Amino acid sequence: MSSISAVVFDLDDTLIAERQYVESGYGHIADVLSCRIDVDSKTIYTVLCDLFASSAKNVFNRLYDKLGIPYTKEDIMGLVAAYRNHMPDIQFYDDVLPLLETLKSMNIKTGIISDGYIQGQRNKLKALNADRLFDDIIVTEELGREYWKPHPRAFEVMRERLNVRFEEMIYVGDNPRKDFFIGSIYPIRTVRVCRDGVYEGVEYLDGVKETYTVNSLAEIPALLNAAKGE
Repeated sequence: MSSISAVVFDLDDTLIAERQYVESGYGHIADVLSCRIDVDSKTIYTVLCDLFASSAKNVFNRLYDKLGIPYTKEDIMGLVAAYRNHMPDIQFYDDVLPLLETLKSMNIKTGIISDGYIQGQRNKLKALNADRLFDDIIVTEELGREYWKPHPRAFEVMRERLNVRFEEMIYVGDNPRKDFFIGSIYPIRTVRVCRDGVYEGVEYLDGVKETYTVNSLAEIPALLNAAKGE
């Protein structure tokens, strides 16, 4: 087995907590709405978080219903746009920056492959100064909606940009529905980091599981050293 030359990461619930982003967005929406309706922002924020805790679907519709305020489709789309376009207040998980420093010292290239709406994902990356920390970043939506994971195109582009072979790549993610299937297409080893995130309990796509499982990114260097002997 080849040694690893590049470690590529998912973003949400791998490098950052998706819930932190959601809460940041809801804080922004609460401020926006409080200027339009006779409800204070703290109350709006609390209601949004409570609604999300019970279900992530149609939260803005349910917010208006909960507050007893009539709304139109345009009202909902306006909130969705404001949510996606806001500059989030987010940070990396505590184990991210130390790992990146270690990988740099090992001369291992790093990248991000992330699904999601372009502006929202790019704002996350900007808030994190990710462009300064990773060798390459691909938001799959920029390739086309049809290339969201588990489509292999982003991995093909990343391999070309980093100038490595597939067998020299590791992909680190959290979502069994799409992050590990690439291992059935190309000889890319995969790592599942268990973050107790949004997709913790979902089923694996076609039963394709990760190569390794970790509870912290701090375990990655040991995996890389072990891979040298495989």
